[in-house]
Formats: sequence, structure tokens, C-alpha cells
Amino acid sequence: MLKLKSFFFFFSLVLFLFISSSSATTLQDTTTSSTSTTTQINSNSVLVALLDSHYTELAELVEKALLLQTLEDAVGNHNITIFAPRNEALERDLDPEFKRFLLEPRNLKSLQTLLLHHIVPKRIGLHQWPLTSTDSTRHRALSTDPLHLTTCIHSGDKFISKAKVIHPNAVDRPDGVIHGIERLLIPRSVQQDFNNRRSLRSISAVKPEGAPEVDPRTNRLKKPPPPVKPGSPPVLPIYDAMAPGPSLAPAPAPGPGGPRHHFNGEKQVKDFIQTLLHYGGYNEMADILVNLTSLATEMGRLVSEGYVLTVLAPNDEAMAKLTTDQLSEPGAPEQIIYYHVIPEYQTEESMYNAVRRFAKISYDTLRLPHKLVAQEADGSVKFGQSDASAYLFDPDIYTDGRISVQGIDGVLFPPEETDTTTTTGKLQTKKTIKVAAKPRRGKLLQVACQMLEAVGQDSHFNTCL
Repeated sequence: MLKLKSFFFFFSLVLFLFISSSSATTLQDTTTSSTSTTTQINSNSVLVALLDSHYTELAELVEKALLLQTLEDAVGNHNITIFAPRNEALERDLDPEFKRFLLEPRNLKSLQTLLLHHIVPKRIGLHQWPLTSTDSTRHRALSTDPLHLTTCIHSGDKFISKAKVIHPNAVDRPDGVIHGIERLLIPRSVQQDFNNRRSLRSISAVKPEGAPEVDPRTNRLKKPPPPVKPGSPPVLPIYDAMAPGPSLAPAPAPGPGGPRHHFNGEKQVKDFIQTLLHYGGYNEMADILVNLTSLATEMGRLVSEGYVLTVLAPNDEAMAKLTTDQLSEPGAPEQIIYYHVIPEYQTEESMYNAVRRFAKISYDTLRLPHKLVAQEADGSVKFGQSDASAYLFDPDIYTDGRISVQGIDGVLFPPEETDTTTTTGKLQTKKTIKVAAKPRRGKLLQVACQMLEAVGQDSHFNTCL
């Protein structure tokens, strides 16, 4: 019995000593780990120098991005190199919309990635830049994106990616170095986030809907029209989308997308006007579209809404024949150009095949209600009738699937406005003289007048005179 009590006492003592030693070891490890994770930053650190330097804009962004603890840990583990953009690059040169995007709270991750892209976890001195322009040294930043060091052999300038180093060794401390650069380094991931951003205004916007409409024929509510697929032709004709008058603000067009344009009409119109200028011989037409009228803007809006256009462009020789009287009337240049725009997409091949098959083709124009007649003549396409006609002179100057530009050698006018040239050179409109016809007498009345004439009594009746 005594032996059994001695055994239990010995076993309890051993167990107590084992637990005590384990607790002491755990406490020592915890104290050691906590001591190791806590990094002491002295006043001579590169981070303190960054906050006190003249790179104030970058220092403010680091504080707003909550990166001080991350940078302290990086400095505690190894030396760092900071490529600091100058304040002007962050104040005036940076796109205001991009800066607004970075400072939004929901884009904190993009801001942190942008700032960490300027910090390399190692010391990079001037001697580590390559000596030739063909060589490149690659370093990985704290954002895990690569940075390339290059040197311009002609000027000797040093570059980090696409930014020039303007103040090398601006700040040099035992735990790091700061190089001043001329512009901000934007990683591809941040640029992609900025391009793919979605406005909260567009997400939370509520489309206004009017009161329900009642069909007067059935006295029932009208069903909403089916949705229009992107890129499909507009539902309403082009005349409903045109501006209410020349040189006025464009009316809201009822195209397939409304404000969400499926085609860049302004760019396409600008391209075809530039093509006219480079082609040569159509400077007057381009000048009317851009300077004398607002037709270029309206045409771009129509194309953006899904409409297609064919422009018959008179050359400079034909435009020079226009008189001051023809252009001085209010809205005269617009009306002339409207008559040369067909709301269809036609090329030389399609128009020539049409006139070969049907002899005469009547095209609608933007100048309602006038139409333009085309026919085959001398192996080409002739527009207009009689003297006020023009031939297809320079075919397919510009064709992109939405806008077609065909050069002609004359200015076209509607039939009732066709002018004839007098000996003095002035254009005067034709005047039709109406001759009143004498009333015809009936057969019976004519026989009665002959009988009265035989007896000499016809002078007493007015109808026989």
C-alpha cells in the first residue's frame, strides 16, 4: 500500500513538471514571435523621409491607402526602393476622372495596387541600370507586377518602365532609397479596372415611364413595343430623326439605342470628310458640311442611331458654278445638300446594276418630298433630268458600310427649281404663261347660230358672237 502511494505521488510530480515546462516554452515562443513581428521604425528610416519629403502627394496617397503598416513590414524585412512621382504628375498631369476613381472607397484595392507598383523590395542604385539602350533589367514590385529598367544611350537618361528618372537618389537612407520620376506608373490591372468601371448613377437609375396609353379604336391599353435588338435598323423613318430645321439643335432621335449608341457616327463622318480632303477636288463640299452648316453633326448623329446614308458629293468645279443668289437664302446650303443625301446605302455597283435593269430609278432624298431620278447614260449613272443633271464622276470615294460617298460632276436641283441661264449670266426661273381657251359651243347651239346668221339675227345673241 505504501509503495502504491509512492508511485502515484511520483507520477503526479512528473506530470506537473511536464505541464509547467510546456507552458513556459509556449509563453517564451509567444513573446519571441510578438517581439519579432513588431518592427521598430527609427527616425532615419526611408518611410519617415518619404512622409517629410517634398513628395507630399504620394505620401498622402499612401496614408489614404492604409499602407503604412505594410511598408513598415517591408522595411523590417529588407531594403526597399521607392519610385516617387513628382507632385505635378499627381496634381495637374493626372486625369481628374482617374484620380476620382482612385479616391473612391470602393476602389481601395486599385489604389493600393497602384502605390505598391512604385516600390521594389530591394535597394536599386544607379549602378544597377543597364549601360546600353538594348538591355533591360527586370524587377518585381510589391504589387507583383514587373518593372523594367532601361537607359537611353544618346542622352544617358534612365527610365523605369516608361517614366524618366529625374531625381536619382533624391532620398538615401540605410533601409532604402527614393528616386524621383516624372510621371505615375499605372499597372495594367488598375488600368483595366478603370476601363471596366460602372457608374453608380447608371446602375441605380430608374427609367421613367409615362402614363399608359389607351387605343381609341379598342378602348384597351396599348401593348408596349417589343424590345429592339442592338444594331438592328431603326424603327422609325429617318425623317422623324432629323433636326426640325437647318442649323438647329438636333432633335432626340428614336434610334435603337437612344443614348447608348451602337455606331460611332461622329467618327465615321469625320473620316469621310477627311477622305474628301485627301482625295482632292471636293474641298467646297467639305467646307459646307463643317463650317457653313451643322450638317456634319446631324449626319453623325443619324449614323450613330443606326441609319445609313449615301452622299452625292459635287466636285469643286461644279460647286464653283453656284451663284450668290442661290446660296444667300436662309437655309439654302442645307437644302442643297439635303437633296444630295440618299437615306440608303448605295455603291457604284449597286446603282449601276439598278439602272441597267430598270432603266430609271427614283431615290428618296432628305429633302422631302423631292426624289432623285437616276438612269444609265454613256456607260455610267446619270442623276437628274434634262440640263440639271450630273454624272457619277468619282465612284466609291468612301464606303464603310454605313456611309457611302459618290463624287458627281454637277450640282443637282429638284425639277421645279431647275434654272435656265440667260445671256447676262444670271439664273432666272421659267415662267409658264397660261392662255385662256375660248369656250366651245355645243353642236345644237352652233346650228342655231348658223340659222340666225342666215336671217341676220345672230347679233342679238351673245353666245353667237
